[in-house]
Amino acid sequence: MKENSFFKVGLVGSVVMAICCFTPVLVLLFGVLGLSAFVYLLDMVLIPMLLFFVGVLAYGVYLKKNKRVD
Repeated sequence: MKENSFFKVGLVGSVVMAICCFTPVLVLLFGVLGLSAFVYLLDMVLIPMLLFFVGVLAYGVYLKKNKRVD
């Protein structure tokens, strides 16, 4: 993958996870779908995913800064 791909995936993933973590989008969606019993599990999934995508974004920035291509 090119460094630009890591950057794009990390940026998009981080933004989506941040929206899901810090706004009640998924809570409302789970309520509408009748899955509100699983809302307590969201933090166990969303926060690690956010950290993963921030890591991918940081790696993409690192590759972009050093102009390395895998």
